[in-house]
Amino acid sequence: MRKLWLVALLFLAVACGGTSSTSASPEQPEASPGTGADHGSSAPASPVGPSGVPSGTPSPVTPAGPTLNPHKVPWESATPTGDGRSLDVVWWSGVEPCNVLDRVEVTETAREVTVTLYEGQDRRSPDAVCIEIAIMKSTKVPLKAPLDGRKVVDGAK
Repeated sequence: MRKLWLVALLFLAVACGGTSSTSASPEQPEASPGTGADHGSSAPASPVGPSGVPSGTPSPVTPAGPTLNPHKVPWESATPTGDGRSLDVVWWSGVEPCNVLDRVEVTETAREVTVTLYEGQDRRSPDAVCIEIAIMKSTKVPLKAPLDGRKVVDGAK
């Protein structure tokens, strides 16, 4: 019986004292900011390109409204299409059904075009729980008149 206890104790010592193949080393840290591996961070995970800037192609979406608790969402860029009669608007968002494009409001004047994005939660999934990860999204916004040099303004800022 004594030998059995010694073997069990030896096994336990080896199991607890061993090193893990997934442990961090100075050359290869376990987690770095922006990678999403640090669960204590509030920063959303996103793919990062060689320049340190998030990379990837936007996922095209269309307004699905009406959503629950719609709110303004700032966008990153608004690029005019070839004929200038619409804009490709790009922004960072979360996953559906928690972050759904509700609507896009456009106000056009002679000098500027104001584009305001609204997002909310899908009405069909009011109790959904979603992971916190950043997704680059895009939507095409039609204009009443060609952009023709007018300034494009983010209505959420």
